[in-house]
Formats: sequence, C-alpha cells, structure tokens
Amino acid sequence: MVKTLSTMLPLGTTAPDFSLVNVDGRTVSRTDFQDGAGLLVIFMCNHCPFVIHIADRLAEFTAEYQQKGLAIVGISSNDVSKHPADSPEQMVAEAEARGYSFPYLYDETQDVAQAYQAACTPDFFLFDGNHQLVYRGQFDSSRPESGIPVTGEDLQAACDAVLTGHKPASEQRPSVGCNIKWKAGNEPSS
Repeated sequence: MVKTLSTMLPLGTTAPDFSLVNVDGRTVSRTDFQDGAGLLVIFMCNHCPFVIHIADRLAEFTAEYQQKGLAIVGISSNDVSKHPADSPEQMVAEAEARGYSFPYLYDETQDVAQAYQAACTPDFFLFDGNHQLVYRGQFDSSRPESGIPVTGEDLQAACDAVLTGHKPASEQRPSVGCNIKWKAGNEPSS
C-alpha cells in the first residue's frame, strides 16, 4: 500500500466551486451550501483500503454532523477506466451499502480534485460558514492494520470548533491514503 499525504492546502483558501452529479442523478453545486454552518468536502473512493478502513465510522460521523447543521459532500475523482470499482454505478452501490447520507459526487474530469489540490483518499477539507478553509487533515491517527481504533477525533474536534463559531487548532496533521488515480495528463506537477 503506497501512502500519499494530503497537500495541506493553505488555511483561509476559499472553497473552489464544483457542480457534479450525485449518485441519485441530481447535480449538486458548492453554491447549494451557501447558508450553512460550514462545509466538509471529502475526496474519497470505493476501493481504497484507507477509505474502507474508516468507512463505517465515516457514515456514522457524517450523519451525526449533518444533523448538527454541517453540510457534507463526498467526491470521487479516480480514473474509472483503470479503477472500475470507483465507477458511478459502483458509487451508487457503495453509498447504499454504507448508508452514506451525504451527496456522493463523481468528478469525471478531475478538475475539482485539481482545484482543491486533493492528493489522496480520503482527503478532508473543512470550510467555515463563509467557505474559508479552516481544517485540512486526517480523520484520526488510525490506519489500516495500525491497531488504533477509528474514532474520527481529529476531524470531530475541527467540526465542533466550526459549529460553535471557533477556529480549529492550527496544528493539523495531514491525511494519509492512496493517491488519487489521475488520468494521463492530469497528474499534478510536483
């Protein structure tokens, strides 16, 4: 398993726009979430062992925080010609099987992943109510085969801060996961 770290997009960055198709066929845009307490954007996919490792807790976590008023979207940007397990049809099945309550969007062109400088799955970007980046980092310190329980404590602390009108701690640890499976010519420059 090759480990890729998130790029740690600069705090204060305005959430890049997106308008992508959800697993239910609806188009979902960033502007759909203008009036909220915050926005969590998760770059994820179906087949990545790092996502699979946290998926059940992620489903619980996101349902809980949506009820608290946080807007949440998941985005899959992988090249499905090389990774058919991440196809839109498989995304539908995954969302149903995991019970994801958030929109799970497909970024076919990979433009959105590039705009967010997403590097791995999972990669978490938390924006405040003004859609300014206040957290980018790990779900928690658990990794596949680490023996550390999956809690979501790092992201939970950041989300709790946003929902109470505070800034998350400035010391943030990057997410670790599989690299986004880029189409030929879309690979970010180093």
